Amino acid sequence: MDKNRFLEQKVSRLLTMFPVVAVIGARQCGKSTMVRKICPEWTYYDLENPNDYQLISSDPVAFFTINSNKIIIDEAQQYPELFKVLRGVVDEDHNSKGRFILTGSSSPEIVKGITESLAGRIATIEMWPFKRGEFLQQPVSPLYSMIVENKGIDDLISLSTPANLSQAMEIWLKGGFPEPLIHSRKDKDYYKFWMENYIKDYIGRDIRALFPRLNIHNFQRFLLLLAQFSGHQLNMSNIARSLEISVSTVKDYLDIIHQTFIWRNLPPFEKNPLKKVQKAKKGFFRDQGLLHYLLRIDTLDNLLLQPVAGFSFECYVIEEIIRGFQATMETGLEFSYYRTVDKSEVDLVIEGFFGLLPIEIKLTSAIKKQGLRGLENFIADTGAEFGIVVNRGTTVRLLSEKIIQIPVHYL
Repeated sequence: MDKNRFLEQKVSRLLTMFPVVAVIGARQCGKSTMVRKICPEWTYYDLENPNDYQLISSDPVAFFTINSNKIIIDEAQQYPELFKVLRGVVDEDHNSKGRFILTGSSSPEIVKGITESLAGRIATIEMWPFKRGEFLQQPVSPLYSMIVENKGIDDLISLSTPANLSQAMEIWLKGGFPEPLIHSRKDKDYYKFWMENYIKDYIGRDIRALFPRLNIHNFQRFLLLLAQFSGHQLNMSNIARSLEISVSTVKDYLDIIHQTFIWRNLPPFEKNPLKKVQKAKKGFFRDQGLLHYLLRIDTLDNLLLQPVAGFSFECYVIEEIIRGFQATMETGLEFSYYRTVDKSEVDLVIEGFFGLLPIEIKLTSAIKKQGLRGLENFIADTGAEFGIVVNRGTTVRLLSEKIIQIPVHYL
């Protein structure tokens, strides 16, 4: 059974506004399944299918003359010329909406095509592996719409959830890729084989095709080393020295894994004129299941004993929150982290039309007073209305006048 995805309503809504909607994201996160479920009557073409590629690329103008409406084109980055042709097709009938859906799993080519050829004619949505509620087929948490609608801290006290902590912990351990997550409940061996082949395909096929001059051996070593630093501020010089490559190559590799949806670069929040802010790069693997496979961690007990546990949990929570906001119709969202030279820090800062929202993430279930200091300093400095602590607690509760605890399974 195809599971409902939180982005379905958003895609459907955008199809009423734009002639083209692009859904981009990591391979195997469910893009094709979702768009075909939304538009089951539309004609579907896959540019990784040699026949479909030949059909479109041999004479794209003729193809779109015949197929000018209700068309899904999967893996659109495989044929970059597509975007220029599509611009002319759209402009011939610029008032008509909901004509084409494109999907893409390799960001550099598809983003370039969108920005250079289809700007103003297309809405782009980033899709992700399962969020916890999608896997369990539970409704999206009202937390995100409440924040977007400028609800206050007193309103958030009423949050409830049908989920429990163990369900959230399963998604943290295994990650959210649909196929291995679903099938591993019946066949535990399948999960490891899927992960192994996913990494091989990502490096051996996608990266080799996108960046043919790349040293694949060095890139593979880089991925394995980076797994040790997921969630940390990155020291480029140390990484370069360990791999015996240049700092500029490390930066290039980081851009590649960010653009292909494996890694998220999280920029520093720099808008506090009262404090000297650290500006080091920070980032993490977007799917913790992929990270845990690279680190050879396969049980929750083993994970909780590892030094990486706190960093991994933080990254899992950040992704869950970002996915929740991306499921809304809110625009202009910015996500960053905050750390000053005097070691005052906040794990995630969200900025939108609703203002600033600082979020601290703790693997523990109980929060000590000193653990709130970073949030309190940030709120005092920036005038943010309130802050959130996400942890493994059991209930939503106020920790102070301006700080609220929201357990991870409420996300």
